[in-house]
Amino acid sequence: MYHFNFTPVFDNFDLLLYGAWLTVRLSFAAMILGLVVSVLGAVARTSRYKVLRGLVGAYVEIIRNTPFLIQIFFLFFGLPAVGIALNPNVAALVALVINVGAYGTEITRAGIESVPHGQVEAGRALGLEPVQIFRYVVLKPALRNVYPAMTSQFIYLMLTSSVVSTISANDLASAGADLNAKTFASFEIYLVITAMYLVLSLLFSGLFRLVQHTLFNYPASR
Repeated sequence: MYHFNFTPVFDNFDLLLYGAWLTVRLSFAAMILGLVVSVLGAVARTSRYKVLRGLVGAYVEIIRNTPFLIQIFFLFFGLPAVGIALNPNVAALVALVINVGAYGTEITRAGIESVPHGQVEAGRALGLEPVQIFRYVVLKPALRNVYPAMTSQFIYLMLTSSVVSTISANDLASAGADLNAKTFASFEIYLVITAMYLVLSLLFSGLFRLVQHTLFNYPASR
C-alpha cells in the first residue's frame, strides 16, 4: 500500500509558487508578443505582395508541422553552432512567441477575411486614412471574431510552456523537477503541480472573459 506524504511538498511549497509565478510571467510575455506577431503575420498573409505572403506562409507551415520540442531544442542547442547562444529563459520565450505567432497568424487572418469588404469601402467613403481603416474598421472586428479561438490558443500556450523545463528554463515544471530530485515524492509533487496548472488555466480563462467584456462589449451590428 502506498502511503501518501505531502509534507515535503508543503514544506517547499514556496518553490512551487515561485515556479508558478515564473510560468505566468513567461506565458503572459509570450501571449503579448505572440499577438503582435500574429497581427503582423496576418497583415502579411492578406497583403497584395506575393513574396511576402509566401514567406509568412512558409513560416506558418514550418512551425505548425514540426514539434514544439524540436523547435526549442533547435533554438537552444542548434543556434550556438552558428554563434548565437541564448540563455534558457530567452530561448523559451522566443520559442513560445514563434510557435503561438504561427498559429495566431492563421487565426487572425481568418478574422480579417471575415470582415465584409463593404465596411472597408464605407471607411474610405468617410475619408478615413488606411491606418485608421485597418485599426477601427478591420482589426477590431477581426479580433472580436477570433477572440475565443485566440484565447484558447493562449491557454494552450501556457500549458505547453511546461516543455521549456527540458532546457532548464525557470517555470513551474522545472521547479517541480528540482523538488522531486530532492524529495523523491513524485506522486504528491506532480499531483499538486497538476492542480496548480488547472488553477492557472482557470485564472487565465477568467482574465480573458474580463478582457472580452471590457473591449468587445458592443453590438456586432446596428
